[in-house]
This record gives sequence, structure tokens and C-alpha cells, in this order.
Amino acid sequence: MPNFCSSEKETEDLGRRLAPLLRRGDCLTFTGDLGAGKTTLIRALIRELAGAPIDVPSPTYALVEAYEFETPIFHVDLYRLENQADAWELGLEDMFETGITLIEWPDRAEDLLPAERLGLTITHRDQGREVSWQPSGKEWTERMARWESA
Repeated sequence: MPNFCSSEKETEDLGRRLAPLLRRGDCLTFTGDLGAGKTTLIRALIRELAGAPIDVPSPTYALVEAYEFETPIFHVDLYRLENQADAWELGLEDMFETGITLIEWPDRAEDLLPAERLGLTITHRDQGREVSWQPSGKEWTERMARWESA
């Protein structure tokens, strides 16, 4: 089910609403063109989980930004990677097991991603953005169905 966000604030609101769904071991992937709002949505998710307006830099150059909360959060940007072997060297497998992993440009590591995950796609439409999700696996399908009906 898509959500239309007519402003940056509405994109952030969506991130804040999604945050309570997340728990250790979750992987969310974010797909969209440059400037689509992936990082904006992720920043709102992380800040909501932190419970504070913390600094959340884009990991474009660092590739991974780690947040050491009770449940660690890993914000991963694979845009600059040239092959999946580079993604493996980042330690994605450990991230998937120990925390919440939020991945921009997941197509660069498709074969390494867990089967159970939530994919979000952000596209420009009219004067805003449309955010749609694709749950993979039974658990995410059920979680998103409950969230949408709430």
C-alpha cells in the first residue's frame, strides 16, 4: 500500500510511524533515485528509535553509520560499491544478526540480503513522493498488514 508524502515533514512522519515496528534482526531496504528521500525517511526512523533529535549523517562516504543503542542500528549506503564482495566485507551478516539494518541502494548486494525483510521504494510523483513497501516473508507480511489496519 503506497503512502503519498507531499513534503519532507510528511516523509519524516512516515518514518516515525514505522519506527515502532522495528526490532533486533530486522532488515529494511530503501530504493529510489538520488534525492528521492531515502535518507530523510531513515533519519526520522533512527531519531524516533533514539528518542532524541540526534545527528544522523548520510553514510554515502563512510558506507556504514552505526548507532550503539540497546538494539544497535546500522545505516548502510551501498551506492558507491562496485560489487557484492565489497558489501560482504562490510560485515552485513553480523549487522543482520545483532541489530536493525537500514540499507540504501540494496540492489548492489541483492544476493546477500536476508529473505525476511521489508523493502521500501520511494518515487517522485506530482509535487511529492510516493512510498510503497514490499514485505518479504511471512513475518513482515503479517506485521505490515497489522500496521496498515491500525
